Amino acid sequence: MRAAQFHAAGDIRIEDIPPPQPDSSDTKDKILIEVEWCGICGSDLNEYLHGLNQGPFAIPTPETGPHPLTNALLPLPIGHEFSGRIKHVPESIPVSKSSTRTLRKGQAVVVDPRYFCSSCSPCTQAATSNCDKLAFMGISGKWGGLSEVVAAAPEQVYVLPENPGGEGEEVDLDLAAAALIEPLAVAWHAVKLYLSIAHCQYQSSHLNSNEPVAVDIASVPILVVGAGPVGVATVFVLRARGAKTIFVSETSKARRDMLLETGIPTEIFDPTTDDVPERIKALTGDGVSIVFDCAGAQAGFQAGCASLRYRGVYINLALPKGPITLPIMPFLWNEIMYKCSLAYDEVDFQETVDAFVSG
Repeated sequence: MRAAQFHAAGDIRIEDIPPPQPDSSDTKDKILIEVEWCGICGSDLNEYLHGLNQGPFAIPTPETGPHPLTNALLPLPIGHEFSGRIKHVPESIPVSKSSTRTLRKGQAVVVDPRYFCSSCSPCTQAATSNCDKLAFMGISGKWGGLSEVVAAAPEQVYVLPENPGGEGEEVDLDLAAAALIEPLAVAWHAVKLYLSIAHCQYQSSHLNSNEPVAVDIASVPILVVGAGPVGVATVFVLRARGAKTIFVSETSKARRDMLLETGIPTEIFDPTTDDVPERIKALTGDGVSIVFDCAGAQAGFQAGCASLRYRGVYINLALPKGPITLPIMPFLWNEIMYKCSLAYDEVDFQETVDAFVSG
């Protein structure tokens, strides 16, 4: 089969490689999926561009040795945001009583591309997104979405209903859009993370109460830094969760125009000409309650911190392109909370699939 194989930074080749086989020792218990669509993630770009003399960022090399969970080693097919249809289901896999987990040939599916150990400290706390040995198909796994066929464990495979609108309601299943479920899950996890700690912003005025402070995201002003794929996904998830006041800062005109075309009501700033903190405070009075950083650049970090109100929360989803310096004065003066959000877990992925299917 054809596959886009990563050999080195700056060196990706379309090659013929052996496809996964139903009777092979390492795939006999796996679901085989014919890929229809695959996205290119920022992490794929980082691998391709990452210091041509430094070697890959996360792809296993002869110097680092095979990945401990997958035994993968470059060259390997890249791509982990993909959708497709089931080609083969092993007889050893029992049929589930739940129609949503019954796997059969021809079904449209998406795949949670993660591998995790299930035994490290994060995994035992149900934080599989932070596994000590976390691996991804297409980065540190043997199979990748930029190939014709992949092999995945049954628990990684999520069925998409052919009639997602419900009984009697015809809705086309868009497998190209379904390939975006993986980056949407990244955003879903980050928004859930914020909602789990949002009460900390308001707890100081309720010190004599043991009752948790409920936060209505519809009333919370929010800034998203960066309108790349994850930034746009974050805007979509915020709207799906009920947010109404969303600001976006993005340097690229093409990306600003694309976000406008989605029709989502947002205020979009160009930080090369707009004073983002000044504009936001003029519109909100005292700034935003939350910043989602999907860019990973120092200038965006500075502007995002300056846009936060007292006890604001700053959540970073991005892999910085270089060293980041903490602007300590805004953090100190406003008691800002900084959190990082990494990937997603299986609950996040299922919830994202459900939200996608429901529209």
